[in-house]
Amino acid sequence: MIPRIQKRGQRTIGLLYYLYGPGKHEEHIDPHLVASWDHNAPDPGRDPSATLKQLQQLLDQPVENIDQADRPKKHVWHLSVRNSAEDRILTDEKWGEVARRMVAATGIDDPEQGAGCRWVAVRHADDHIHIVATLVREDGYKPDLDHDAARAQAQARTLEAEMGLRRLNKGDGTAAQRPSSAERHKAERQGRERTAREELRETVRRAVAGAASETEFFDRLASAGLLIRKRVAPSGDLLGCKVALPDDRNKDGEPVFYPGARLAPDLSLPRIRERWSADTRDQDAAPADTPAPVASSSPAGARRRAASTAWRAVLVIEHGDDAVAAAYIAAASEVLDALAKTSAAHTRRELREAAWAFERASRSHVRAERGHDRALRQAARDLIYSGPALGRGEDGATTAMAIDMLFFLITAAAHWHAKKDHAQQAAAARQAAEHLRAAYQAAAAQPLGALYQRGRRLKRPLQQRQMTALREALPELAEQILAEPGWYALAATLADAEAAGHDPAALLADAARRRELDTAQSVSDVLVWRLRRAADLPADTTGMVSDGHAAEPSAQRAGRRTPGQARPGRGRS
Repeated sequence: MIPRIQKRGQRTIGLLYYLYGPGKHEEHIDPHLVASWDHNAPDPGRDPSATLKQLQQLLDQPVENIDQADRPKKHVWHLSVRNSAEDRILTDEKWGEVARRMVAATGIDDPEQGAGCRWVAVRHADDHIHIVATLVREDGYKPDLDHDAARAQAQARTLEAEMGLRRLNKGDGTAAQRPSSAERHKAERQGRERTAREELRETVRRAVAGAASETEFFDRLASAGLLIRKRVAPSGDLLGCKVALPDDRNKDGEPVFYPGARLAPDLSLPRIRERWSADTRDQDAAPADTPAPVASSSPAGARRRAASTAWRAVLVIEHGDDAVAAAYIAAASEVLDALAKTSAAHTRRELREAAWAFERASRSHVRAERGHDRALRQAARDLIYSGPALGRGEDGATTAMAIDMLFFLITAAAHWHAKKDHAQQAAAARQAAEHLRAAYQAAAAQPLGALYQRGRRLKRPLQQRQMTALREALPELAEQILAEPGWYALAATLADAEAAGHDPAALLADAARRRELDTAQSVSDVLVWRLRRAADLPADTTGMVSDGHAAEPSAQRAGRRTPGQARPGRGRS
């Protein structure tokens, strides 16, 4: 149940004409009253003898009864209450109960006081009502409407539980503004999947992802085809900007521009600039283990680096300060946007939906301490400038690796928000994780299938050696992993690691120690990507030799290297 307090007005009759009229798109069906302040207000929708003028005069009577100087400048209060699409259709009696509970909760009309404001509830659709009130009580005093929006939201949560409706999460005022019904109808007429406001929000977020300067940001907006209107001070300083879709026009044929703050709270130009200023300020003060910015490279290389950066970010979110964790979560949104923008066709939709859902989780009242998130923002930049992935070979395999690591990052963000009682953000992160899971399954099918076949073809002694390493490193999980279909892919990975000079048992123990595995759907899949990233193994193995001789203990083939000793320059993260 979604209550929304609209802007206050000056003309009661004007609002009544709209509510009882056909609507902007002929969407108002059978407008009529379901409740009123005295249970006896005239209903122009059902009573042929009643008029809108009569109803307006009755509503405005307490306002007319006080001196002109004491009247509110805007005396018309308007609350809409809408159910979710999946909710059952409520009767008029139930909607009347909703209306009475809402006006009591917000301070419009408290039956216990006996001197509330006059109000009516109009229904002209199955899924919502409109409550109209005039803001002078019967005794001539004005109502106490402090925090009326918050009180309406709290009452909605109570009504959802009592009426068995979809339970929505408590908001905190950091969500992006919802599109209006007029915007939704316009999108339907134009055949758009999303409203113009929503399309602009996604496009601007992608333009921000990994951008390092104002010039780069505006160049990306222009490349995406947006119209840009800048707001410049007399001094020449840029104060802000608005954007529009070229084909989104008003009734006069002019583009409909939206300032960044109307797209999302963190998309105003001053808020966007915080990312760049923090990057510049903290470059010299970055921790020693923070990767330096790198030049653009192949899509596979960018995805591998994104996976490593996401993995390190998990630990920060789980154990870091709140302000730093908030910065990492915000930057994770940029990585998702960049990955969605450069993804192959078979993963693009799910990654786009993941980025869209996680946008809500990227903001809270915990102010992000920018600068600490520079490595993640650089990962987003690398993804953008490495170009689109082909979706096969090393590109496809490293995409699966990156999605797998991002899944753990987004899950860590969901846990962080849940601990802070950020209900909407936690739900958004969980929703994003589900889309990532689907994207991972599409991306991982081919590379894991190839590893599975290689693992099946390993000679028996080599398979036994990897089983022994597994039981030594993870005795509590070994039998579960051996029963998973993905065990053969893990066995092939362990054989590759051994051939590269690593100790398989040590790698396994280290990979498991970095984060718990109990919640993983497939422990073997998770370990495959952790090990291939940590041991710097190729993600795509379709061209590798698959017989048992290819993975004989590397000490026999590498001279001075022994199992457990990595090749020079191949560190473990």
